[in-house]
Amino acid sequence: MEADVSEMRNELQTRDGLWRRIQLECQKLYTELLKIKDMQEIQKKHQSSHVQLTEQLENKNTELLLFAGSGEHQEEELNNIRNRVYRKEQSHCSEQQRMKTEISDLTEELHQKEITIATIMEKASLLERQLKMELDTKHKLLTKQQFLEFRYQVIKSENTHLKEMV
Repeated sequence: MEADVSEMRNELQTRDGLWRRIQLECQKLYTELLKIKDMQEIQKKHQSSHVQLTEQLENKNTELLLFAGSGEHQEEELNNIRNRVYRKEQSHCSEQQRMKTEISDLTEELHQKEITIATIMEKASLLERQLKMELDTKHKLLTKQQFLEFRYQVIKSENTHLKEMV
């Protein structure tokens, strides 16, 4: 019985270690969630700066259009500026798309980890209930054994006493 109780203690310690690892994984997931939120903030800032850049570029385009009538050289410069604006917009859009994809991937990974943790928690809870039931059963058996041993000693004592009397 003592060996069984010791075995149960070892199993409880093992499960306690598992529980601590689960808590550590939860902390890691929380950190990842904070990173995702930071990335979303950065994306919002990029969008805001994109709007400002677009407005500035539109203003520059308007100014350049006013000067465009003054010659071929200015038209060429205007085309160069338009090309640069287009490339910058494309670059910004691709960066924005990359960030959206990365956030989506991180969100999916976080979701999968949450599912895994929930499954582990359910299993740990089930194992804990089973262990408690087994410990209760072992305790009852130990109590019964101690009671039977006590009765055995009483009967043995009575037998010895009766033998002496006979």
